[in-house]
Amino acid sequence: MSNSALATWHRMVETRDPSGLHALLADDATFHSPVVHTPQQGRKLTAWYLNAAFQVFFNDTFRYVREIVGDNDAMLEFETQIDGIIVNGVDIITWNAAGQITEFKVMLRPLKAINLIHQRMSASLQAGQ
Repeated sequence: MSNSALATWHRMVETRDPSGLHALLADDATFHSPVVHTPQQGRKLTAWYLNAAFQVFFNDTFRYVREIVGDNDAMLEFETQIDGIIVNGVDIITWNAAGQITEFKVMLRPLKAINLIHQRMSASLQAGQ
């Protein structure tokens, strides 16, 4: 993600509007979930998971607290509160020369948060089928 693509991601998160995901994701994008064993491959599955994440994570308390940006990757640490549980996590994002996301990996802590997110993401994904 060039600076403009990173800005696009931040704008999507701030506005809670995932409508730009299709353009931001490469055809061969891969999503790594903190609770699903196998990587989810392809633009369609990656978008499906990220759309569900928009519903689960991005409330009024969501904020990125640290950002480390390289030439073709970034680590964005976030915090949010869901049902009184503080969720701390990291989005690790890799992109190609075209500025499209090729890999999106989410890591979470603590265990109580992982269990809550697993439950919420499952419900959101099932509702979106």
